[in-house]
Amino acid sequence: MANTPSAKKAARKIARQTATNKARRSRVRTYLRNVEEAIASGDQSAASDALKAAQPEIMRAASKGVMHANTASRKVSRLNARVKAIGA
Repeated sequence: MANTPSAKKAARKIARQTATNKARRSRVRTYLRNVEEAIASGDQSAASDALKAAQPEIMRAASKGVMHANTASRKVSRLNARVKAIGA
């Protein structure tokens, strides 16, 4: 347990940031699941719309440090390729 006042404050800050990061990660996963479901249904327009909604959320998570920037770019790139493949 934290003993000094500064350590107690740091613990409070970490708890707040952890909650925020958890919410962001959850929101990103929801958007990803929506894209996956649209791809599975085979509807390219729905999948494209879901991807357009998910992309800013994924990149925001990367900019906030919730996920690595390369991971976010890779996810967007792979989802984009899968959405394009539906129409082919």
